[in-house]
Amino acid sequence: MGKSGRRSRHPAEIGLQVLIKPALNAQFGTASRLLNYHLATLTDDECFWRPAPVGPHVQLSAEGRWTADWPEDEAYALGPPSIAWLTWHIGFWWSMVLDHSFGEGRLRREDIIWPGNAAAAVAWISGLESRWVEALDALTETELQSSQLTRWPFLDRPFADVAAWVNLELTKNAAEIGYARFLYAARQ
Repeated sequence: MGKSGRRSRHPAEIGLQVLIKPALNAQFGTASRLLNYHLATLTDDECFWRPAPVGPHVQLSAEGRWTADWPEDEAYALGPPSIAWLTWHIGFWWSMVLDHSFGEGRLRREDIIWPGNAAAAVAWISGLESRWVEALDALTETELQSSQLTRWPFLDRPFADVAAWVNLELTKNAAEIGYARFLYAARQ
């Protein structure tokens, strides 16, 4: 209800077109700046540091591939993830969204390996970000409202929901990396 006691009307109810793309782009810009701030000076030591004895991390397999833990739940007892795992996680979900929305849709979690060091992880994420921005810039408001491209992590929802989810995941992972870097810097 508005201040006068009348129900506020949605812009679409009064014939105004609501543009989603500018809001999604503004949110993405904020999330991207936060992430890039925390990644700008990231080191290998910070990536491999474990904030606790347990928590999701990456391991070098016998085949020479950096694989990531995949927890079956998100219980607190699992422990905090390492920055290496967090950068893998960003690469995982962004690769999946790009492949399933704009590619062949065949990528699986097991196909996604961590690059092996901080500089390579930052370059990987930067490349994914560039691909995402290019793909999103090409979409119209109508395409954002359509579910045609929505194949992962949702189905049958407007693609704008996927873009908003990317913004949320990016913000969350950026904050986690920043917090882990604060802990690393203050360790004794």
